Amino acid sequence: MPQRGRGSATANSQASIGQSNEREAARRGMMMPAAPTAETKYEPVAGWAKTPHGFWLREATSVAVDPQDRVYIFNRGNMPMLVFDPDGNLIDSWGNETPHAGMTQITDPYGVSRLVWEGVRFTWPHSVRIDPDGDLWLVDVHTHTMTKTDTAGNTLMTIGTGEPAPRQSGEPFNTPTDIAVSPANGDIFISDGYGNSRVHRYDSEGRHILSWGEPGSDPGQFSLPHNIAMVDDGHVIVCDRENHRVQVFTVDGEFVRGWHVHHAVAVVRGREEDQSLYVAEQGPPPVQRGVPNLGHRISVYTPEGELITRLGAPLPGEAPDQFLWPHSIATDSHGDVYVAEVSYVEVGSRLTPPREMVSLRKWRRVSG
Repeated sequence: MPQRGRGSATANSQASIGQSNEREAARRGMMMPAAPTAETKYEPVAGWAKTPHGFWLREATSVAVDPQDRVYIFNRGNMPMLVFDPDGNLIDSWGNETPHAGMTQITDPYGVSRLVWEGVRFTWPHSVRIDPDGDLWLVDVHTHTMTKTDTAGNTLMTIGTGEPAPRQSGEPFNTPTDIAVSPANGDIFISDGYGNSRVHRYDSEGRHILSWGEPGSDPGQFSLPHNIAMVDDGHVIVCDRENHRVQVFTVDGEFVRGWHVHHAVAVVRGREEDQSLYVAEQGPPPVQRGVPNLGHRISVYTPEGELITRLGAPLPGEAPDQFLWPHSIATDSHGDVYVAEVSYVEVGSRLTPPREMVSLRKWRRVSG
């Protein structure tokens, strides 16, 4: 059973989150926000996450929010899981018993050599999701595995052997990217991913049911299925990243509809009454860098694909209202939006000298 990290929650930190939630409830009222409209206003929260000295985030590759509005940041730094309260205070951490030890080298999904910390449980974190029971699902692209844990990091289930299937074979798994869990029956849907063009469905016990998809750009085909989420009990939505679109399927893999989204990389459905789909968009290829209004934003759609509103500035950057390279998105019970960005891999690692950049954003819903 894994041990908790040095920043583990204490009674005081649990009290802190309770007080924080009370402040948020008083400020906004207890009503769950309805779906946003074109008039809904959001404001960026500058410097939201208060990461303590000694934890190097490197980049917040993915984010999820649990029913208590605790924010889970799965990252590629020296402590893979950091948990914050709604005010950005760190209340828990786990995933590495020796966060200040040496490093070792791996090759990332793009074939680039990267340094990771020795002792980390998750070699190259890619996605974190919260299932209907409140447990976590963590996707590690380097080990080709999906790990279910409780909120303290104790492993409950693992899907995947740790060995990759042959590239583009369609067999599970070759660098899987994301996971979604049905609230109706606990079935598990996995987008697979960098080395496959496939979606796999498993039952709640981890038994394979079916798979669908193949390489290509026609409906039902994929060019890097990067993210997956439940639309409702009977449908899933897939971010078909390199085809610049999202696609909606029945849970049995039947294509329903799709629409264009620039470099669609991540999607999540809103909470409770809010059934909107929040889609994160990455930026353009190098030949179009510096051209405004090409990704680097969050677009909000109805389940049918009608654009509602957008968050983000016309160009990328580190200012509070900008994005660098979105990679994951989540919402909380107040309708606030959290975005994790792979800003080090895509931007910071290419600077001279390389440096950590902003990779975690919060946008507060202020009206509408």
